[in-house]
Amino acid sequence: MNDRVARAGPTPATIRELVSELEALLTEGAIAEARREARDIVAAVLDVPRFWPSMHPDVPVDATTQRDATAAALRRARGAPFAYAVGRAAFRHLTLMVDERVLIPRVETEELVELVLALALPAGGTAIDVGTGSGAIALSLAMEGRFDRIIATDISRDAIVVARGNANALARVLKAPLEFRVGSLLRPVKDVRARVICANLPYVAYGEASALPASIRDWEPSVALFSPDEGMAAIRALLGAAPAVLERGGHILLEVDPRRASLAAEMAATNRRYHDVAVRLDLAGRERFVVATCAE
Repeated sequence: MNDRVARAGPTPATIRELVSELEALLTEGAIAEARREARDIVAAVLDVPRFWPSMHPDVPVDATTQRDATAAALRRARGAPFAYAVGRAAFRHLTLMVDERVLIPRVETEELVELVLALALPAGGTAIDVGTGSGAIALSLAMEGRFDRIIATDISRDAIVVARGNANALARVLKAPLEFRVGSLLRPVKDVRARVICANLPYVAYGEASALPASIRDWEPSVALFSPDEGMAAIRALLGAAPAVLERGGHILLEVDPRRASLAAEMAATNRRYHDVAVRLDLAGRERFVVATCAE
């Protein structure tokens, strides 16, 4: 249990009382399932499992926990996504610090990591995570993969700051060196030959902004969401540049918009520098990933 749970002190609030206070704030902000979210906020602030507040309603909490949980509830009531409200998000085996400088990691991106790990690759080599954001993919590969090193790039200096903070916090569990470079797509790694390039690039067309949920459109960074050319510009550019960086027989793996997966696959298939182009489904059965092998 996190040391923020108080063992002594002048009449601190209990978990039950704190949950009730947060529930009232969330209800006022028209948050559905306010009591469940109140419990989840307390669990996140205390860094304990989600069920813990329900199992320990009479445990006292200190002023710091009350302050942090209340601030998170107020942010959530103003419409902030839950991960931004509490400042963290789960991703595979990791807990990552996140805020409005980076996208909130999604479960589909966990599946992208799984595809990389499932490749029949010899141990060693370099993996490159393009558009790293919070560092979710790069950190997972550094923790779970068998690469000699991981390089993560992002055009946003703010995102790199967040990713480096996560890497520092998780340094003890990383098995491979992890390097961060600022720049667009593969420009920061022209000196590298990589065994794997993977990316979850912006793929939403600007004209589709109004159809996005407000929690995404109004809070997550537009540079990580939107791309010109009907959402395909970044993917097209990366597919064009990747063979110059990949080893012969190396792989590129992309998370894409399911509506445009066939278009992304066609871009790779018509490029003679790739072979074995395939579209992979996510757990919901949607065409979510494009995988290709470098022929050069």
